[in-house]
Amino acid sequence: MPGQQRELQFQFLAQPTDVNFGGKMHGGAVLRWIDQTGYASAVAWSCKYCVTVAIGGIEFVAPILIGDLVRVNCKLVHTGTSSMHFMVEVIARDLRSTEERLATHCVMTFVALDAPDGKPTPVPKWVPVSEEDQSLARYALKVMEVGKRIDQEAAALRPAWLFPVRGS
Repeated sequence: MPGQQRELQFQFLAQPTDVNFGGKMHGGAVLRWIDQTGYASAVAWSCKYCVTVAIGGIEFVAPILIGDLVRVNCKLVHTGTSSMHFMVEVIARDLRSTEERLATHCVMTFVALDAPDGKPTPVPKWVPVSEEDQSLARYALKVMEVGKRIDQEAAALRPAWLFPVRGS
């Protein structure tokens, strides 16, 4: 049922096939976990096909090591007309202890579509009630605002020859 499942959590095991030469998790593997959990969360909230439109404020805080149990927490913190913003935390733990550490966090934005190649479609509205939820919603919007400004500045700086317009 749309608009019911606000949080989702996936768990992964850091395997030797997902590490770089230094014995730590490859960033691409962590981003894949984030994307999988985010996509599942967006679909669970909207009950629609969804696409990732932005990842902002990503910070790799601590390494993930081979054999770590990794938990990816995804929590809806803001909705627009067809967009959903999620706070994502990646928590790692050595299975030989109970001590957890924040490895990565970010904000992801998804848009619901009426079909896989379709147009944006409305999502159930979520309204923050608690002070913590209001704070998370403000944070998500600020992270996305900063991301848009960076994109605009990068586009203004980009040399015309770097990405020529086709057909001209």
